[in-house]
Amino acid sequence: MKVNEIFYSLQGEGHYTGTPAVFVRFAGCNLRCWFCDTDFERGSEMSEDDIVASVLQYPSPYVVITGGEPTLQLTASLCEKLHAKGRFLMMETNGTHELAAGCQVNWITCSPKMITEKDGEGKLATIRLSHIDELKVVFEGSPTQDMSLYEQISANEYRLQPCDTGNAERNKEVLAKTLDFILQHPKWKLSLQTHKILNVR
Repeated sequence: MKVNEIFYSLQGEGHYTGTPAVFVRFAGCNLRCWFCDTDFERGSEMSEDDIVASVLQYPSPYVVITGGEPTLQLTASLCEKLHAKGRFLMMETNGTHELAAGCQVNWITCSPKMITEKDGEGKLATIRLSHIDELKVVFEGSPTQDMSLYEQISANEYRLQPCDTGNAERNKEVLAKTLDFILQHPKWKLSLQTHKILNVR
C-alpha cells in the first residue's frame, strides 16, 4: 500500500469535528480538483501490519481513512485488523469507487466532485457508494454551481463547506454565500475546516 502520511490530530471537518483521530492518508487519486490542498501523489510503501502498528502509537480509537482517494487501496483485511484493535473507522471519499468487498467502515463521508468534459462543460462524477453517512459539498459560491445535482444523493447528513480559494477576500465572499444558502436551505449544515482556523494539521 502506498501511504502519503499517518499523523495524529483533531478531525477538522464534518460530524466528528474536534474529535482526536489518527489520519491514514493514502497516496493517489483518480480526480484532479483545482482546490485540492493535498500533495497526494507522494508516498511510501507500507504493509497492512505496518499501518496498524503506526495507528496503535496513538491513544484515540478513531481512525480517519483518507487520501487522495482511499477506496483505490483500502482492503477488507486492513479494516478487520484495525477493528480487531478496537478502532472506529471513518473514511473520506469522493464516492466514485465502491468499497472493496468486505470492507467495514463505521462512518463514510462522501464529498462529490465535478469533472470537466471535453467540451468544457462540467458534470457531477458518478457516485458508486451504496451507503453515505455524511454528504459534504464544497461550496464555491459561483452562480454556475448547480446544487440541485446533490438532491438525488441519499445520505444521513448534509453539510456545506465553503471552498478555500487561497484568497482571503474571496474566502469571505464564499463564506457569506455559503451561510446564505444554508439559511435558505436548512437541510444543509455548515462544515468549516477548523484545522485551518486553528492552524493544526
